Amino acid sequence: MSILKALSRTSWALNTGIRFLVSAMGIAMAGIVAVQVLFRYGFNHSLFWSEELARVLLVWLTFFGATVAYYHGAHPGVDGLVKRLPFSGKRIASILSHIASLALFSIMVWYGTSFAYFVRLQITPALGWPKWVIMAAVPAAGVVFCIHGMAMVFDTLARKKGDV
Repeated sequence: MSILKALSRTSWALNTGIRFLVSAMGIAMAGIVAVQVLFRYGFNHSLFWSEELARVLLVWLTFFGATVAYYHGAHPGVDGLVKRLPFSGKRIASILSHIASLALFSIMVWYGTSFAYFVRLQITPALGWPKWVIMAAVPAAGVVFCIHGMAMVFDTLARKKGDV
């Protein structure tokens, strides 16, 4: 199996799993917030842990949702100039864009890991979880971004003029 196929399959499998994970986190977050509102206004009793858990879910949902958007090319971009280029220019622009993205994703992994390690002994006030669990979203998403980015670079390199 070629490296392109292996990377493409890994990227696809990760994206498929993360789409389900992001959906589950969104549903859980909405449910937690709804229950919190019900308890606060319906029973006049606040669930002390609900806001913190919803915030943790939002952080993880945001970073992993961004990887899904990157995989599908759904992030906004300015491509007015690139659309006017010939095939070879579009190909070079795409490769350079993904390489620049890979540099950013590598920074996410490096500094995200460093920061998660830095806060490893701190705990969250309501849940009592180590803060590195929350901060680990940055390097974890960075690794997924890197896999998607490498797959896209190799895919672009393998693409021929007639390919869609």
